[in-house]
Amino acid sequence: MPYLFLKIQCVQRPFDILNMKKLSVGINTYKEIVYNSQSYQFTFMERVITKAPTHCKFEYMSKPLENIRIVDIGRYVAGPYCATLLGALGADVIRVERPDGGEDRFISPLSFDDSGQPGEGGLIYQTGWGKKSLSLNLSDESGREILGKLVATADIVVANLPPAALKRLGLDWETLYQSHPEVILVTQTGFGDIGPDSTKGGFDGIGQAMSGAMYLTGTPGNPAKAGAPYVDYATALMSAFATMAALMEREKTGQGQHVQTSLLNTALAVMNAHLIEQGVTGINRVGTGNRVQTSAPSDVFATSDGHILVHTVGNNLFKRWAETVGKSELVEDDRFQSDQHRGDHNDVLCDIMATWCAQRTTSEALSMLQEKGVPSGPVLSLQQALDNPQVDAMSYFTSVAVNGMEGTFAPVLGLPAQFSSLTPNAPTAPPEIGGHNAEILSELGLSEAQIEELEAQGII
Repeated sequence: MPYLFLKIQCVQRPFDILNMKKLSVGINTYKEIVYNSQSYQFTFMERVITKAPTHCKFEYMSKPLENIRIVDIGRYVAGPYCATLLGALGADVIRVERPDGGEDRFISPLSFDDSGQPGEGGLIYQTGWGKKSLSLNLSDESGREILGKLVATADIVVANLPPAALKRLGLDWETLYQSHPEVILVTQTGFGDIGPDSTKGGFDGIGQAMSGAMYLTGTPGNPAKAGAPYVDYATALMSAFATMAALMEREKTGQGQHVQTSLLNTALAVMNAHLIEQGVTGINRVGTGNRVQTSAPSDVFATSDGHILVHTVGNNLFKRWAETVGKSELVEDDRFQSDQHRGDHNDVLCDIMATWCAQRTTSEALSMLQEKGVPSGPVLSLQQALDNPQVDAMSYFTSVAVNGMEGTFAPVLGLPAQFSSLTPNAPTAPPEIGGHNAEILSELGLSEAQIEELEAQGII
């Protein structure tokens, strides 16, 4: 479509349109305009301007994925968070879950009932916001029939389910393509769809373990898993990225396609530079904990009242670091003439840094390092991370009212990107289980009586 609706906000002063007419547009007032993307012209008050006023802010009123429907049959992170990211860009996302709620709804519980059963958890607030919920018993034939009707209305189906489960639901690509060639199927598996591990289930930590990441992160005899499930979330991001490409391709061809990602593939992608080095040189590095092996000093160091992380890469930063700690002569030392030379002698440099940090508070050490432009930061607790003034300055979190906990708000992160003329959807509380059953089923042609009967039978 060549025309897009935008919103214009005059943020400084009234303006002329091609010097033809002075407009009485007050500061911080809004007017609707239309932008023709083929002629690059704005239509405003029945006149045409060919250049956007520099003192006005333009914001798309529609979102990039508006009118795109996603059926999310995912579990845990990789599938659901992929759908969440796309929903932030305007897609209509319907989460399909069991009538008693999916397992992922109760991870990291925010409350417990009187019997000790967990309530909704932090995970669903991160991966479930901005969605509608349809509760559906997919083990029942009637539930599967309803799912089929819903999928027929979808542009995208996201399902990180085992291949056998997809086939049972009629959501394997061969079956889906026959009935809906325009749909995009997005699946995430542990290890891919062929090979000796293709039928196995997988979680984030297994991806970390099988990519070499845990081996390199830990120390000899003590492999260590990262606390953050980066493989899960990176797989969701890769899935969303690939889905956008598939949507663009569909605009050209009218055809959908099967987008596949896996936890192992993502984990290997994150580790690829290390794996390239190993494959070419056979160096056989072993884990050194937080200490980087290809530059120095790059490690976590104890101060007199906490810990900081310092990452020194490149000759210029190494020179600044040496000046900061009063060891400028190290710049001329033959042992430290490149990142890899310094990495090979990291014990020497890290010992110097450890002694220097131990004599200073965290604030003092960071102030001196940052004055010289040496990348560094404090090791923060979870609460300190929430209280970080930089986080507050960027408004990264949205305070979302917690379901069933009056006066309690959760800090939920929206789409982790900012745009100059687009405002993604903001986080909201996740939908209640089956909170949109009536709306969705009515749209699919079911009567109120039929919906009540499905509920009585435990199908929804």
